[in-house]
Amino acid sequence: MKAKIKLLNQKLAEGKAGGGRKREDTQHNKGKLTARERISLLMDPGSFEEIGALVVHRSSDFGLEDDKIYGDGVVTGYGTVNHRLVYVFAQDFTVFGGSLSETNSEKICKVMELAMKTGAPMIGLNDSGGARIQEGVRSLGGYADIFYRNVLASGVIPQISAIMGPCAGGAVYSPAITDFTLMVEHTSYMFVTGPSVVKTVTNESVTAEELGGAGAHSVKSGVTHLTSANDVECIAQLKQLLTYLPQNCEDTTPKSPYTLGDETREVLEDIIPENANKAYDMRSVITGICDEASFFEIHKDYAENIVVGFARLAGRTIGIVANQPNRLAGVLDIKSSRKAARFTRFCDCFNIPLLVLVDVPGFLPGTDQEWHGIITNGAKLLYALSEATVPRITVITRKAYGGAYDVMNSKHIGADMNFAWPSAEIAVMGARGASEIIFKKEISEATNHAGKLAEKEAEYAEKFATPYLAAERGFIDEVIEPKETRKKLIKAFAMLENKVAVLPKKKHGNIPL
Repeated sequence: MKAKIKLLNQKLAEGKAGGGRKREDTQHNKGKLTARERISLLMDPGSFEEIGALVVHRSSDFGLEDDKIYGDGVVTGYGTVNHRLVYVFAQDFTVFGGSLSETNSEKICKVMELAMKTGAPMIGLNDSGGARIQEGVRSLGGYADIFYRNVLASGVIPQISAIMGPCAGGAVYSPAITDFTLMVEHTSYMFVTGPSVVKTVTNESVTAEELGGAGAHSVKSGVTHLTSANDVECIAQLKQLLTYLPQNCEDTTPKSPYTLGDETREVLEDIIPENANKAYDMRSVITGICDEASFFEIHKDYAENIVVGFARLAGRTIGIVANQPNRLAGVLDIKSSRKAARFTRFCDCFNIPLLVLVDVPGFLPGTDQEWHGIITNGAKLLYALSEATVPRITVITRKAYGGAYDVMNSKHIGADMNFAWPSAEIAVMGARGASEIIFKKEISEATNHAGKLAEKEAEYAEKFATPYLAAERGFIDEVIEPKETRKKLIKAFAMLENKVAVLPKKKHGNIPL
């Protein structure tokens, strides 16, 4: 017996349990790590405990009965990251191309179920050629088993997918269901059908990188939330992301040490330009409000007219949704609405308070937006914020026009506290457009059309393009100086810390998908 155990341990040490074949030099040249190297980099030293190291496949078709390797192409287990429990699976491309088999799926499902039972994040390190063809429907069923558990775990524990190699066909749907997807540039790709099938069906010539690389999915499709130059950087991003997240839906985020001092931030006073039509970078407002170097942006290169991400305020994690005036003037469109809605729902799932920074001139007009569903997509953000029960605070920095004012966490859809800077303009539309409609007759009858328009524009702006009328109605709780924003937010979020919201009893809502 001792001899047998010694032999098994020797094989494990040699890497024959999930890593029995040497990775080709071409893989090393691309900077790819092995499955075990990735886990070692992710976990705290000495904390990883493997589950199912001796599992082998059960197939006896097409010569597989003679080619059984311990681990069967996936390493699964648990350990700690920054001293907090996490579960992980890492597909091993050196064993059958990391292809998914029946037993491979069972190993993954086992750790997913353990993650839900114990309330800890689930991390998938994906590097697989897809379904194991020799196993047919057993492999396809294995994917469905994983998808089902992804759905059950959604909103219960954080789920993170790192795409560190190929991920094609049915394999893409598990990462799509998880909360965050990370990709490595030039070595990872995701697509439902590959370049050869695309060429056959549509006659388009496209490379794997162009079709489903990190660049395509971070900028065009929005499938991936974070990209990195190599495996090491990807793991570092993943570990940083975890620091902002709770362990599960019943937990709160870890608080970083922070001592309150002078929370006035003079830098915020000079951000808004004198000219209301001039752009500025909303990230300057974010960094001025939040703890130093704490902003962790999500989906940075996708739908750049809205900014979302995590930050810390007096040591506590908050989620931020902010219009970006220097991209499309900060308008809401299809992509930005979906991006913000998805992020909002994640924060609400995991008890992360929301800060919404508003400078929005409205929704993007045009046939392209209307024909592709700006109505239902804009409604996604409206629905997500209305449904959210976490503490929700809004700061209007400049424009809040039309229906976009309502959608961006207004008091009317349940925001807890709404602040405005003196530069805020809350109205149905801009002063010029409104004047051209309201005073059309007077302007047309005037001798000096331009002068009359300017006069009426100033009249309208004085009455409506300020936050004070909204404050008189109670729609704005306080008009504050920019430099006082951080101080006000720290107090307001502390006041809302024990907020409890009771929603109408129902199975679930029907968000406009």
